[in-house]
This record gives sequence, structure tokens and C-alpha cells, in this order.
Amino acid sequence: MNRRWLKIAAAVLALNLLISIVINDYRQFLATPLPTPVSRIDIERGQSLHAVAAQLTALGVLKHPYYFMLLAYWQGDQTRIKAGEFALTPELTPAHLLTRLTGGQVIEYTVTLIEGRTVRQALAAIDAHPQLRGAPLAPQSDAEVLRQLGRAEMPLEGRLFPDTYRFPAQTERLAVVRRALARMEQILAAEWAQRHPELALTTPDEALILASIIEKETGKASERARISGVFQRRLRLGMRLQTDPTVIYGLGERYDGNISRADLRDVNPYNTYVINGLPPTPIALPGRAAIHAALHPSADDSLYFVATGAGGHVFSRTLDEHNQAVRRYILDKKQ
Repeated sequence: MNRRWLKIAAAVLALNLLISIVINDYRQFLATPLPTPVSRIDIERGQSLHAVAAQLTALGVLKHPYYFMLLAYWQGDQTRIKAGEFALTPELTPAHLLTRLTGGQVIEYTVTLIEGRTVRQALAAIDAHPQLRGAPLAPQSDAEVLRQLGRAEMPLEGRLFPDTYRFPAQTERLAVVRRALARMEQILAAEWAQRHPELALTTPDEALILASIIEKETGKASERARISGVFQRRLRLGMRLQTDPTVIYGLGERYDGNISRADLRDVNPYNTYVINGLPPTPIALPGRAAIHAALHPSADDSLYFVATGAGGHVFSRTLDEHNQAVRRYILDKKQ
């Protein structure tokens, strides 16, 4: 064998050795969990595979960006990486990371709308979340919020379903409101379809109003249907509801923590000591249990109830019984 063929043989041997080293190195790259000096990466919309690999390298996650790009091309994922905020967790291999990026497994945040809070308090909670964007909602009127949602004008109070909502970073605040509004409509329609056949309520809106009052009156599951029954019997008999939560709602910022005799005489659409029937809108966000209770009242004959001060209520059939309970649980304690 002449010198020329020896050189060719040596070059082929060196090339094969280099390919073997690269292949083994690539296999080791695929099998080895990536370092995670940072806990997340934020990928912008339209960012290229090369840019993503460079970003991961700059963050110290990748030592071999071209291996990562090779993996993406090999799997046909070079144009499938999604935008968003992604978690970088321990034991994450390159293949698992690529699956996370192409599958859109973004970090999700939560905001909770609480039963019994007003819609203004719910909107303020949405406004306060740092991962939501868009104009603040709480300072806006119901009409302004609904106009942006493309919805007909109506009172927004009570119409956001209290629940925990998950969303990726930089979600629009209005998107959360839209989901909460749609969820309430879904729940209310489902409960209305299964309502008790004999109610003092004629529309789902009336059910929502009563549910909001029940929500404010008690947090005890065992009492909701009984309170619903009291109010519906009063509605049938033409008795005023005389419920303090509506008085408090009607006072708004004038409420100082106590209800005075003057407050009970205050003339406004929500003072059920003055008006007949239900107030014009809900007074809070009712949960599903309160909505169900509004549509499934108990069948006893009580017409009154008073709080015991221990988280529950005493129910009475007659005014005399009620006055005795008031003296026992309220007047005597004050004295």
C-alpha cells in the first residue's frame, strides 16, 4: 500500500473515530438531565429554534445548543415550539424539555373569586394579580366591562362564578371575567333546569338574587335550604324579607359595621325592611350550593330566623317565638 492510500485510510479512520465520539457524546446529551440554574424560560411569540437554543445556552441550561437543534430537526419539531412561560425542573432531559416546549405546557397561575364577595371585590382581586394584563377593571362601570366583552348591558353583580381560575402569564384580565361569566351562566342554567317545581321564583335571575342573599346569610350547608324556604314562604305571603345583608349592600360605603334603626328605615332599592319582594340585583357572588338551595327550599313552616352568634341560626314559626329567640340570642347578650 502506497503512502497515498495510507493517508486516505488514516483519514477515514480518524473520521470514523470522530463520528463515533460525536454519536456517543450526542447519546450522552440525550440521556443526561439538563442543569437548571434557572427555574423558568419565557419564549416570545415567533421566536426561532435557533433563538430558543441560544437563550437556553445563555441561561446555562444547554452546553450543546446544536445538539438540541439537531434533536428538534430529527423529530420534526423545529417550527413547533410554542410561546409562553415554561418551567425548568430538575431531571429534565433534552427530549422532555423539547416535548414541554412543543406541547405548550406553560406555567399556569391562579386567581380565586370567593363566594359572598361583591363583584367589585372580585374585579379588584383580578386587577391585583401580577400575571394578568390589561386595563384595571374594578374602576370601570358594569356597562364598560360588558361592552368590552361584547355582552348586553346588565348588572354584573353576582354574575361571576366564584371559583379558582388557571391561566398562563400575561393573560388579559377580561379573559378571566369572560370565563367566570360563562361559568355562572352554565351553572345557573343547569340548576334552573333541575329546580323544584313549586317555587316563589319565576326566573333564573330571581334565583340568582335569592342565592346571593342565602350566601351572605349563612355558611352552614345544613341551613341553606331552610333559609331559602323562609324567604320563599315570605315572598308567597307578601311579607318583606327583612334580611340584613341587603341593608348592608344598600348602604355601600356608609356601612360602618353596625346596622342602626335609621339604616333599617333608609329608603333604597336594597333595603328589604322597606321594599317588597327581592332587591333588583344580587348582592354578592353566590356559589353553586347557594344557587341549589335557592331552587330547592326546605318544606317546613318557619318564617323567621335569628343568628345564635355561634355560626348558626334558630328558626321560628311565629313572631312570638322569633321575638323570644331575639331576646335570648341578641338582646340579652347586648345587655
